[in-house]
Order: sequence, then structure tokens, then C-alpha cells
Amino acid sequence: MIKARFSRQAPEGLRRPSHIRRRERGVWQRRYWEHHIRGPQDYAAAVSYCLLNPVKHGFVERAQDWPYSSVHRDILAGRRAA
Repeated sequence: MIKARFSRQAPEGLRRPSHIRRRERGVWQRRYWEHHIRGPQDYAAAVSYCLLNPVKHGFVERAQDWPYSSVHRDILAGRRAA
């Protein structure tokens, strides 16, 4: 419901013919699937994936080197080693 409401309120902008045919706004990535966190291990894996993504794609060598990462907050709070 959150995605549907957001999509309806978002400005329409430019749309490709395929968006028009499928009645899409082009806001959400196609083939996107939601993943429900099922427990602490699943949560830890999801956080790790997010933190390591800039490293995986070669933008930085360490997660701490990515200035937009929430790893900085976790380090300051003592939840993660520097």
C-alpha cells in the first residue's frame, strides 16, 4: 500500500511507451521483489549487504570509506568496530 500511495502522488514525469502500456509511472525498478526480514540472522545479512555494496561495486576499499554509509553511526554508537 505504501508503494501504491506514493506512486499515485508522485509527479508523472516522462514515461516510455512501455510504462504507458503497463500503466506504470517508472518510479519503481522492474523485477523488484520485496524481502521480509525473518529474524536476527536475516536482518544481519541484509545490513551487511547494504554496508558492503559500495565495496562490492569498487567504489571504495572499505565500508567505512563510503561517506554516505550508516556504518559511521554504528561505529560511533559502539555497535561496530572501526
